[in-house]
Amino acid sequence: MSATRMQLLSPRNVLLLSQGRNELFAGCSGARRAGCGVGGVGGPRVCSLTSHPLSSSPGRALSSLSATRRGLPKEKMSENGVSSRAKVLTIDTMNPTVKKVEYAVRGPIVQRAVELERELSEGIKKPFAEVIKANIGDAHAMGQQPITFFRQVLALCSYPELLNDSTFPEDAKSRARRILQSCGGNSMGSYSASQGIDSVRQDVARYIERRDGGVPCDPDNIYLTTGASDGIVTMLKLLVCGEGATRTGVMISIPQYPLYSAALAELGAVQINYYLNEEKCWSMDISELQRALDEARRHCNPRALCIINPGNPTGQVQSRQCIEDVIRFAAKERLFLMADEVYQDNVYADGCQFHSFKKVLFEMGPEYSNTVELVSFHSTSKCYMGECGFRGGYMEIINMDNEVKAQLTKLVSVRLCPPVPGQALMDLVVNPPQPGEPSYENFIKERTATLSALAEKAKLTEQVLNTVQGISCNPVQGAMYSFPRITISAKAVKEATDKGQQPDMFYCMKMLEETGICLVPGSGFGQKDGTYHFRMTILPPTDKLKILLNKVKEFHQKFTQQYT
Repeated sequence: MSATRMQLLSPRNVLLLSQGRNELFAGCSGARRAGCGVGGVGGPRVCSLTSHPLSSSPGRALSSLSATRRGLPKEKMSENGVSSRAKVLTIDTMNPTVKKVEYAVRGPIVQRAVELERELSEGIKKPFAEVIKANIGDAHAMGQQPITFFRQVLALCSYPELLNDSTFPEDAKSRARRILQSCGGNSMGSYSASQGIDSVRQDVARYIERRDGGVPCDPDNIYLTTGASDGIVTMLKLLVCGEGATRTGVMISIPQYPLYSAALAELGAVQINYYLNEEKCWSMDISELQRALDEARRHCNPRALCIINPGNPTGQVQSRQCIEDVIRFAAKERLFLMADEVYQDNVYADGCQFHSFKKVLFEMGPEYSNTVELVSFHSTSKCYMGECGFRGGYMEIINMDNEVKAQLTKLVSVRLCPPVPGQALMDLVVNPPQPGEPSYENFIKERTATLSALAEKAKLTEQVLNTVQGISCNPVQGAMYSFPRITISAKAVKEATDKGQQPDMFYCMKMLEETGICLVPGSGFGQKDGTYHFRMTILPPTDKLKILLNKVKEFHQKFTQQYT
């Protein structure tokens, strides 16, 4: 007997066939059933699967079992009478946590903006000539120019034959050779170590030491990542555990960057909201942190506190005193600190300064620097670089348990490695041209021009929006966005509710349809009940930003009149 037949006659399959005899021989005559010895005189006996008139092969006999008993999707009958199998993966059988994920920055309003762009390209008339996507911090898509030195080195790394081209400066060639020598086979197309290229991690460590005034940094505590988002999600995976009242809770600011709420939903963690103080320029308040923590401890196990500084979407820059207070709070309450610092070069307001959590932590002394667990994140996507598509980033871990660190290294190894071009770009960000090198003057000129333009546009945005009755905008101290508060009348709120929309989603969708301007409603970031906002990037070129702001102003006035 073949192996296949022997397998089919295993005790388990015999039992299945015996239990399913009525299905196997449905429609057979009584005599035929008696002849095969199943259910006839003498009790149930197993027939030869190959000799039964209904089954010319073992596979057919087994396939006669109902789909339900074999654990397969039930078959459906189509309109033309042909049976079709139901989908294995349906909205009812998919991972339920994925359905809870929401990401407003690329949500329904952005999808509609893409549809409008297509309709315009097809010649369909609209009350506007183009869609302006002011919903996302995608600098180059908004017209910001890349840093020449960075692109030169990346070009040399991608196509090493260019190293023989005299038009490239020598310092760019030197950086490219060093990066290529650190790559397997001298090619950026090879895998790197899972934690990242060793020489790049060393350069990141030296950068952090310079930034933080000499505070030591161990390259072994640096993990290169696929943008900051990858590092944030990875750390949350390490932190989330428990069930019911012991399930991990993570404190996030409201308003927040939707990555955090989306990741927590996917991981099945408990989101703990603490509210920033809009009346005090979106500052953090320790009493609010305490309130949120105390309430959360009734139903979950709070383990981590996330801070975005400078803030997204709110644009605030936290003071040193605030950071000290947060560190003391985390130490007292035994919370793991996660510091999202991807906008650290984007500080515009007079009197504001970026302070890294690590620097403040170590300047507070061993009581804190030896005990508080901290991870901080940086990225090539923001600041003056704006290189979102290369997906470069890093995270630095402080005071992590050694056994947990080994698990972290294992976890990142599953993904093999971050994109090597992104690692190369991160290396250039932390190790840019130095004084005396051929590219230094042009690098400083481009960097300064980009940051100065952003500072001017931040001020312009605040000024223009605050001239509109019903719009109130805090100073954009840093980052790349304004997050103004808007007044929406009761009449408009009712119409939005009738349509099943949040009032500020209704407002932003109407603005998109009438002006072509794509903003993100504040409800996608979280906000206090009864308040409404939108997030708008300050990235468009100044002339286009002025047009955008004037359109927002005109729309709000029209909207207010319509719903008075």
